[in-house]
Amino acid sequence: MTHLPPPSPDSPPLRRPHAGAPELLDPTPVPGVTVRVTQPDLARRAQLERSRGRLVVAALGFGALFLAVAMKATWSTVIAPAEPKRLNAAVRAMQPPVAHVATRAPVTDRNGEILAISLPVTALVANPRVIPNPIEVADKLRTVLPQLDREKLIERLSGDRGFVYVARALTPREQQGVINLGVAGLDFEEAERRYYPQGRAAVHVLGNVDVDGNGISGIERRFDEQLRTNRGDPLRLSLDVRVQLALRDAVSQAISDFTGIGGAGVVLDIHTGEVVAMVSLPDYDASDIGGATPDQRFNRVTVGVYEPGSTFKLFTAAAALEYGTANVYSSSFDASRPIRYGRFTISDYKGKNRWITFPEMLAYSSNLGAAHMAETFGPQRQREFLGRAGMLARQQVELPETAMPLVPPANAWRDINMYTISFGHGISVTPLHVVTGVAAIANGGVLRQPTLMAVPPGTQREGTRIISERTSEIMRRLMRLVVTDGSAKNAEVPGYFLGGKTGTAQKTGPRGGYLMNKRIAAFVGAFPMPSPRYAMYIMVDEPSANASSHGYATAGWVAAPAANRVLTRIAPILGLVPEDPANPAIIAATSIPLQPGRPRASAGTATAGGGNAGGVAPAASRPGNAPGTAPGRGATTTQQPTAAPRGDAAPAVVPRGAMPIPTRPGNLPAPVPLRLTALDPALQRQVERVDAAR
Repeated sequence: MTHLPPPSPDSPPLRRPHAGAPELLDPTPVPGVTVRVTQPDLARRAQLERSRGRLVVAALGFGALFLAVAMKATWSTVIAPAEPKRLNAAVRAMQPPVAHVATRAPVTDRNGEILAISLPVTALVANPRVIPNPIEVADKLRTVLPQLDREKLIERLSGDRGFVYVARALTPREQQGVINLGVAGLDFEEAERRYYPQGRAAVHVLGNVDVDGNGISGIERRFDEQLRTNRGDPLRLSLDVRVQLALRDAVSQAISDFTGIGGAGVVLDIHTGEVVAMVSLPDYDASDIGGATPDQRFNRVTVGVYEPGSTFKLFTAAAALEYGTANVYSSSFDASRPIRYGRFTISDYKGKNRWITFPEMLAYSSNLGAAHMAETFGPQRQREFLGRAGMLARQQVELPETAMPLVPPANAWRDINMYTISFGHGISVTPLHVVTGVAAIANGGVLRQPTLMAVPPGTQREGTRIISERTSEIMRRLMRLVVTDGSAKNAEVPGYFLGGKTGTAQKTGPRGGYLMNKRIAAFVGAFPMPSPRYAMYIMVDEPSANASSHGYATAGWVAAPAANRVLTRIAPILGLVPEDPANPAIIAATSIPLQPGRPRASAGTATAGGGNAGGVAPAASRPGNAPGTAPGRGATTTQQPTAAPRGDAAPAVVPRGAMPIPTRPGNLPAPVPLRLTALDPALQRQVERVDAAR
């Protein structure tokens, strides 16, 4: 028997199998050592192998499941994300609609900005018949709604009525507070309230509704039926809320700077008649009409009638050109001495005290020049022209609040009326009348009624021609001259070629007569003069002088700077790009000298002051003005002799208002000689060539 040496102390212990168990050799036998594996070990090993296989199969299953979920998520969120949206839409389709359908259509500006909209609110109602103690209930309600008047609330909760409104619009917090009171006889009702998101902007245009949603003023009243019928179709106005806010800021600043009691402003599209902005100050928040005063609710643009002052001289000049009774290049008027008519005296404010030319009459705003100019066509044709210009009738704008002009009756329109109306006194019109008429003068001569409804682009609105295109072109030059060299210099904005006219008129008292130191200061104009697109009117009511105006409160110091601020802000909004102020071509197309040269008359003829400047035959060829006779009513007052009389001959007879032409020293009083304006001579010749070509 072989004896094995004893094992080393570091060798692993020998595993001894149980008795009777079969013996198997270890695949890696130790030299000289025999290892036996028992049957239970083999069974355990087999069981472990089976478990390992099952775990692999389970892992593969879970991996496939997670892979499927990941693929589905990727498909639903990245590859085809529309599927859950369609599912949500289907789910919503099966649910009852919850959106509020307003009973009154919204109102928007021309760009879609909401000006008025109806939103759902919760109203608190009560049944006084079941309220046992109105005083106690009123005190409880005021703990939640402290804005309610106690006495009125007690009165409302008392009596034998079965239904009263306690509060028209509750917030959710207020509604919960009323519920917590637990008062019998109180209930809630779903209602609707009109909101005006722009606050004070365009409040006089929009108007208001009453507590029941009925239109009571402005657009809300004028289109009440349409707003109720077309609930989902917004009413689109011609206003641009951006221009509206800019105009309001400028007028408000002018009122503040000169401590006026109010003001007005209008921006008008001269080709369509669309009112782009309309401002009347003071105003009020449209959502708080109950707190507005009568003066705040008063619309100075369409209801206020004022003497327009010197802005009306534009109509006098246009009439003289259109009737052919005065010529812009040759007619001159006596502004050297006042006009006395009975107990009335007409004079100029800081006049030139000399004969003035046609352009100077507008640039220097001469009352005497305007009166003599109106004398050339007379009171009858003055009334006729103002009637065609819309100055004698109510404006047909889409507002219920409009006023009739205050004008003399036809049978009382005499010479004194003609004189005063020629420079804007003795007649009262609304600011909308003035800006609409000036828009027609500047747009080529077509009068279009103003509108507050947005006009589709490219639409041609019908109108009435009141002056020729040639007269309109001359008037644009004259309006530009007033801004560059006349009383409206403070309105100039370089690059936009603004043209217009200032007007300062004294206010009349309740018993007639003019009030001292109470005036209207206004500016009306159009821009840009090479091709006008918009007309503008600015007015301040009862301005007072300040240090910046050097003690003056006239339109040139009050309204003209406000027009400058308006144009500076709204021109970029309206898409107008400034041009080079020194562009010779534009200057030639928009300028006219203060003292134009006179066209030379051929020998043996006499030129009437009207000539053909307005497309009208000379005075000598018109009916009622036979050659060799003195001009009748309506003929020009500027007849120029072509041949100088002999030294011993009697001086030529010069009708009243006409400027005598000096023949030889001693024959006639020498007037102030006419000079060309201080324009570049080459530019002046270019202007004359353009006029001759036309």
